[in-house]
Amino acid sequence: MASPPTTTIHNPQLRLLNALRANAKPIMTFLGLPSFRTAQVVAQTGVDGIIIDCEHGHISDDAMHSSTAAIAAMGVSPLVRLRMTHADLIKRALDAGAHGIVVPMINTADEARTVVAHAKFPPQGLRGQGSAFAALAHGVDTGTYVRTANETLITALQIESKAGVENVDAICAVPGVDMLFIGPNDLALSLLGYVPAKGNEPEFVDAIEKIVAAARRHGKWVARLSNTEALSKEHLRVFDTVALSYDIRAMQNWYMAELKVARS
Repeated sequence: MASPPTTTIHNPQLRLLNALRANAKPIMTFLGLPSFRTAQVVAQTGVDGIIIDCEHGHISDDAMHSSTAAIAAMGVSPLVRLRMTHADLIKRALDAGAHGIVVPMINTADEARTVVAHAKFPPQGLRGQGSAFAALAHGVDTGTYVRTANETLITALQIESKAGVENVDAICAVPGVDMLFIGPNDLALSLLGYVPAKGNEPEFVDAIEKIVAAARRHGKWVARLSNTEALSKEHLRVFDTVALSYDIRAMQNWYMAELKVARS
């Protein structure tokens, strides 16, 4: 596939971006717990990127800043999933040093253009500059960060509704959109009225295929959530990257498995 436009400058600190550029099939995960130490522990596992979940996770602005710094210091790429598309949320995540943003529920090209505008410095966008922290997580000085951020930050938009699927081609065509991220649970709710999807429902399968095809046509990366290691391996045959589960789910699964053996 053709690489997105945010790929012309090389920075070795940007682990996820570099792996995507190399078609190395990087693996991410979600962080939902507001702990500097949890962020460090998960970052040490070998994942390439961690999505700090400010949408559904227990993550405050302060915890987002701390987790971003902790993850980046471990040589892993921190991304922040926002609550909404508001400009102030985009600014806070990027000013904390996020290597990219994941924005939920994008349904139209206009919404995509709004996100991109607030994620880019002028003249490409409207983002303001003033953070002393963003450059630290990129391993550069502030001047270099401002000069290169527009070309090195990943803007990932979640397609997770019937409207998003219907408009996916127009969303993909927006300059500055780097990645589509499929939210399978909300997509299933929107299309099928229940979760989780069985995975073989024609409407659900067709929607995912349409999203992937649009991403390929427009030279965008495409990603999705994968709840298990087996699904991750399967999905990586199609997708450029996956988010393998969630810190909270990992803890629950470990305890349930161990308790089952202990009580047997």
